[in-house]
Amino acid sequence: MPRVPRNSVARTARLATLPIGYGARQTIGLGKRVGGASAEAVAAQIQEQTAAQIFKVLGTLKGGAMKVGQSMSIFEAALPEELVGPYRTALTKLQDAAPAMPVKVVHKQLAEQLGPRWRSYLRDFDDTPVAAASIGQVHRAVWKDGRAVAVKIQYPGAGEALLSDIAQLSRVMRLTTSWVPGLELRPLLEEIRERMREELDYTLEATMQRQFAAAYADDEWYAVPKVLADTPGVIVGEWIEGIPLSRIIAEGTDEQRDLAASLYLEFLVAAPGRAGLLHADPHPGNFRLLPDGRLGVLDFGAVNRLPDGMPPAMGRLLTAAVNGDAEELLTGLREEGFVRESIDVAPEAVLDYLSVFVEPLQDNAFQFNRDWLRSVFNRINDPRTPNFSVGIKLNLPPAYLLIHRAWLGGIAVLCQINGVAPVREIINDYLPGADLPPV
Repeated sequence: MPRVPRNSVARTARLATLPIGYGARQTIGLGKRVGGASAEAVAAQIQEQTAAQIFKVLGTLKGGAMKVGQSMSIFEAALPEELVGPYRTALTKLQDAAPAMPVKVVHKQLAEQLGPRWRSYLRDFDDTPVAAASIGQVHRAVWKDGRAVAVKIQYPGAGEALLSDIAQLSRVMRLTTSWVPGLELRPLLEEIRERMREELDYTLEATMQRQFAAAYADDEWYAVPKVLADTPGVIVGEWIEGIPLSRIIAEGTDEQRDLAASLYLEFLVAAPGRAGLLHADPHPGNFRLLPDGRLGVLDFGAVNRLPDGMPPAMGRLLTAAVNGDAEELLTGLREEGFVRESIDVAPEAVLDYLSVFVEPLQDNAFQFNRDWLRSVFNRINDPRTPNFSVGIKLNLPPAYLLIHRAWLGGIAVLCQINGVAPVREIINDYLPGADLPPV
């Protein structure tokens, strides 16, 4: 792994190679077509090369750009099927893996964080990482008492890199969202930066993991590994063996898909009421289906503290949307800050815009899939439709930032899993304020 570029100019230059590289490949592709290659063959080769470059650039940067890459890998479910093939393989690799640290760097980090006698704690340490992601990588080892453990190690310089990328991406966001009249951007960007800073603090992450583990101790359906040791740059936790959701997405049986979808959705909705925390990093690399049927949950760097559980307003808003009560829906959205007071929008237009999102609640069970998600994106992102003008009038309150990230990302993952889940029952049972009538 090359050294993580910390200088913002160097990192911006690396990010800039993405569109430059694509343009160069297009030029080469034109030359091949003149030479007789078919347009389809050239396009396929360009997509494959671009996908490889996305993985290489975002993967080696590690910081905020890597976070963007992981978000892209979640939302690949919404891309048109004829375009997504080459990108799906490269982007979904970002969910679990990235170019790893050299062994000598790993050992140096362990010595700095756990002390020069770190091998007295970690027996049989495997130098080859089992997962490498945005700001750290995971190794398997054996703890001093004989337990198998996962050792999460932060990349040197990852903190500076992450905050540098967030600053650069914030500038881009200010330009690209300046035409959205309903969005109050400044407090939202401040919230993003603060949440990113928290993800760099492994001591804080370990505290969040302990809280989740206590809430789900000896649970019949969920497994959260206990933390055995932590420092600002290393977390040692129990090892969980299971099938990653990414593998179930690729080759799971119908039974595995249905079980994974149901457990995944229930954890997303119910955990805040049970643990006082929302797991806000929903990508498939953080979840495992264990041999005993439980869902294992990993990685607690992105967590929203909700001591009183989910806001009851969410359940009330969903209920109003399902019931078709446009006036109550708009009033509630204004009260929560989703529609600013200065924005003029018709209640019926808002209800129509959100109707596609509550479709999974219209029956007792729903099968999330890529076709449905693509239909949602097409419906709200087409500038020729009235829904597009409604969408740009909506705001995202900072208090809902991580909830929004978890729910939208979670729905995208559910569409990749392609399983049937009792969505209406889960929402009614675990989301405060929800009161959906029987179907």
